[in-house]
Amino acid sequence: MILNLFSQFASPNLFGLPLIFIALLAPWFVFPTPCNRWLTNRVVTIQTWFVKTFTKQIFLPLNTPGHKWALILTSLMIFLLGMNLLGLLPYTFTPTTQLSLNLGLAIPLWLATVAIGFRNQLTASLGHFLPEGTPTPLIPILIIIETISLFIRPMALGVRLTANLTAGHLLIQLISSATLALLFSSPIVSALTFITLILLTMLEIAVAMIQAYVFVLLLSLYLQENT
Repeated sequence: MILNLFSQFASPNLFGLPLIFIALLAPWFVFPTPCNRWLTNRVVTIQTWFVKTFTKQIFLPLNTPGHKWALILTSLMIFLLGMNLLGLLPYTFTPTTQLSLNLGLAIPLWLATVAIGFRNQLTASLGHFLPEGTPTPLIPILIIIETISLFIRPMALGVRLTANLTAGHLLIQLISSATLALLFSSPIVSALTFITLILLTMLEIAVAMIQAYVFVLLLSLYLQENT
């Protein structure tokens, strides 16, 4: 049973070739390419409105140097949102349930924000390790604590995204299996379980969108500290 539950998180293969690359490319094929026409269809209009709203929400608190990250963070948001939502479809694979992929996205981007801070404002970046007015006996302890908290940030980014999506997929599989098992023995309970499954699926759609937004939002906050 445990193997069946967690087998959905294994990368599928076809003729010995991993299909995770197709899952990584799928979000870019779903989102339409904007055109230069005066009148566009509803899908392109919604996409344009979403990108403008998201960019304004994320980059409004940032300084002008941080606006250079607009393309990177907006593309990352579309990428994560597409993978999270497409992974909720039946017989699909969600790459963002893999901790290695999430850490591969979180660590380089976090490291880039830290490098920008040390390059542009070295004194202010080092000042984050030691708050002003700290008593002398607490200085070594606070430096160690702040250093640990700094290096935990990319781990927290990757683990948060992985844990939330993995837990949601496991719940959906458990409740769907219970619905099918109770279909003939107890139809009423099975119907109630199916309603719960629909509500849980709606909740997971919201979680998939929120987790993609939180991932990019935290990166923008790290960027704000270093610009």
